[in-house]
Amino acid sequence: MSINTYKLANANGVAITVTNVGCAIINLEVPGKDGKIRDIVLGLDKAEDYLTKPHPFFGVVAGRFANRIGNGKFMLGGKAYQLETNDGLHHLHGGIEGFDKKVWNVEEVTDSKIVFTYNSPCGDAKYPGNLNARITYTLSNDNTLRMDYHTTTDTETICNLTNHSYFNLGGFAEENIYDHEMQINADKITAVDTGLIPTGKFIDVTGTPFDFRTAKTIGQDLEAAGKVSNTGGYDHNFVLNGVGKAASVYAPKSGIRMTISTNSPGMQLYTGNMIPAGATGKGVTYAKHSAFCLETQLFPDAINHPHFPTCVVTKEKAQEFYTEFKFEW
Repeated sequence: MSINTYKLANANGVAITVTNVGCAIINLEVPGKDGKIRDIVLGLDKAEDYLTKPHPFFGVVAGRFANRIGNGKFMLGGKAYQLETNDGLHHLHGGIEGFDKKVWNVEEVTDSKIVFTYNSPCGDAKYPGNLNARITYTLSNDNTLRMDYHTTTDTETICNLTNHSYFNLGGFAEENIYDHEMQINADKITAVDTGLIPTGKFIDVTGTPFDFRTAKTIGQDLEAAGKVSNTGGYDHNFVLNGVGKAASVYAPKSGIRMTISTNSPGMQLYTGNMIPAGATGKGVTYAKHSAFCLETQLFPDAINHPHFPTCVVTKEKAQEFYTEFKFEW
């Protein structure tokens, strides 16, 4: 299957460039308060790089299971499964060759919409069941980028898809995101162990570095958050307070605001703590804390915690989630 790029643009100067490698968003252009168009996502130079060049999931769809599964193990239908372990002892973002490294079929392209599909066979990265995934990116004239995720299967399996874009609302070449003002609609986070695997407990954000219920700069409590789980910054799943608005981020220098809405129960805030030294793209070298990710998702390791929202997909019930990124300036 050929590797291609596609561009959607609206009447207000918002545009995205994507590739069918991992459904990756290469560029996301948004006007600032000064009228200047800024590309606000970290990315690589060209579509082929997403298949051949190591990178920390820049802009891709992570799957079959985004985030981590402890020791790569789970039980389903009375049977034990052992997935690939590509994050120390654990399974991360679908394994060694997850959905981010697949060349997706492009089913439909219009002026405002792209539909990607991928049929993941039983045994792909050691997952059970044939999984059919359809992801639709839609860009509207109200400056909203919407992502719809739809998955079906022929037998019971697990799935958790998310987009892993790295945002810097000042522009991808800016040094860091410390001054970005962030608000997250969450009263709790999922507690994790030193391997970032959920313990099954929840932490009330009150009085902690994870309290974003009132907007504050990302840099304000970044160091303190990093010490909680030895992560070097934020890398935590927030338990969202229902369907709808999940978060809002504002960059004072550019005047760009991004508001995220979703029907996913969780959202991972990651502040680029582990961007590899020397990582490059678009003519610049990216640094630690030069971008943030807000990955709407099911909870990490959900299959091993029955009280978490289910990640199981069955023949009878498809899995459907959406996320919207609305831009203002």
